[in-house]
Amino acid sequence: MLEGLHPNNPTHVARIVTDEARARRIADLLGESFDPTETAIAAFEREDGTPRPPWLVEVYFRSDPDRQAVGDLIALAAGPDVEVAFDSFGDKDWVAASLEGLAPVPAGRFTIHGSHDRARVPANTIAIEIEAALAFGTGHHGTTRGCLLALDALLKRKRPQRPLDIGTGTGVLAIAAARALHRRVLASDIDPVAIATARNNIRFNRAGAFVTAIVARGTTAGPIQAGKPYDLVFANILVGPLVRLAAPMAKLLAPGATVILSGLLHAHANAALAAYRAQGLHLVRRIPLDEWTTLVLANGRDKPR
Repeated sequence: MLEGLHPNNPTHVARIVTDEARARRIADLLGESFDPTETAIAAFEREDGTPRPPWLVEVYFRSDPDRQAVGDLIALAAGPDVEVAFDSFGDKDWVAASLEGLAPVPAGRFTIHGSHDRARVPANTIAIEIEAALAFGTGHHGTTRGCLLALDALLKRKRPQRPLDIGTGTGVLAIAAARALHRRVLASDIDPVAIATARNNIRFNRAGAFVTAIVARGTTAGPIQAGKPYDLVFANILVGPLVRLAAPMAKLLAPGATVILSGLLHAHANAALAAYRAQGLHLVRRIPLDEWTTLVLANGRDKPR
């Protein structure tokens, strides 16, 4: 979790469909008008074949915005005929959702399981035992499994040396990277409860020699800055903070680094992709699971496939 976005708290979004010129004017004015720590703005050309106007502006708010004020700003930027639609998402018990069907979860070379399923885990797998807790990320969820599948595919081609897990939750992705690579991994989360849970899971899964878990907001914490450049970054959070992270995360990356993003509903994946493309990263792979999309990005050498 990141930037105060707890699993049960909704993120609010305003969407505007318009032409490119007005989309850019709207994004510029709203970007100047709102606190960047409270909002995230993405303007991008849609890739779904929708007839003109082909551009979409999405504005994500941490709290329910003054809709009249937002509408007035949009009208000022683009004229009174531009329509804005408001919505919210994420108002859901993600821990409960992640525990639907508590069988062991295979994800390539990894298997995530609870203590009651130790006997059911195949011997030729990297087994990670995670129990439900107050933090998000048990493996029984399309977002976490998508990240693990992306990591498994990556490991068939290269061996990252400096991984970072932003918004670590239960620590499952950091543990998976550490167990597979035998490299030091830095994991961070804004939520002290999540970090306490992650540290317990790290110790229990025999990854304590490799994983350091810290409470940190965003990417500015001393240990995060000291550990750069990173050649593998996980961020399994929500679209609003993912968009806000694009620019600061790009400054942490080594040439050819891989970035694995998740926590994205299918409808929100292009907003995140646009933000990271603006920082010079390109899409390597999309992994759709259930209602979620995981994006695998690279900033130099990996080719899309």
